[in-house]
Amino acid sequence: MTQAIWRLLFSAPTDGPMNMAIDQAIMEAVAVDRVPPTLRFYAWDPPCLSLGYTQPVSEVDRSRLAARGWDLVRRMTGGRAILHTDELTYSVALKADNPIVTADVVESYRRLSRALVVGLQRLGADPQADKLTDGRQAHNAGPVCFEAPSHYEITIDGKKLVGSAQVRKFGAVLQHGSLPLSGDITRICDALVYADDRQREIVRERVRRRATTLEDALHTIIPWDQAAQVLADSFAETFDLAFDTSIGLTPGELARAATLREEQYASDSWNARF
Repeated sequence: MTQAIWRLLFSAPTDGPMNMAIDQAIMEAVAVDRVPPTLRFYAWDPPCLSLGYTQPVSEVDRSRLAARGWDLVRRMTGGRAILHTDELTYSVALKADNPIVTADVVESYRRLSRALVVGLQRLGADPQADKLTDGRQAHNAGPVCFEAPSHYEITIDGKKLVGSAQVRKFGAVLQHGSLPLSGDITRICDALVYADDRQREIVRERVRRRATTLEDALHTIIPWDQAAQVLADSFAETFDLAFDTSIGLTPGELARAATLREEQYASDSWNARF
């Protein structure tokens, strides 16, 4: 059988609104066959707090966020808040009829998680990606994504390592996710609203117990470039892919992303809509 050809992108760091705009521009282009299925790796500069699509902006302490120089953006995917810093972010954009994602959301999570698990194993970790059976997902009412895993999200020693979210629209599927490489996983609590400092510390300790970084898991820091290449190789192996690295973002995608950034993702009418 002929290998599937995907586009592979290693993007330069940029701000949160532009990262979300690029993901949507890619998704729209993939949906109408202007570009091949796309695997993208990227980073955030400056650090950015992203909210799930329907998460209330009232959970964000915007004065504390601004004091730290952190951006704010609302994703078009669901889930809870993530602070994007010292991390590797991936996104996968596929047409809705691609066999990897033709099943329901949970099953497509399982399939995509296989590639992430293989990559993390190659980096020296011992990850798990299982369907939850103990009700943890239903009881995660807090604002922090990394407080609890969802089905087939990746954990190490019971602690969440990769937070992912998925959206299906335009005739395509986009899944993107955050792999914290290093640093303090509880920093996100510095930018959220709590009744008082005591409550903030309670949540910080809960996040510390339930989430981890690759540095904490491996006791060493894996450089961004190394982690991205290893995960790319794992996608190629898992799904029998060949990557085309000669195709960057097209002029149409760049123009669409610039429009989306200004009119949507950098706009308070979008970020504060809930």
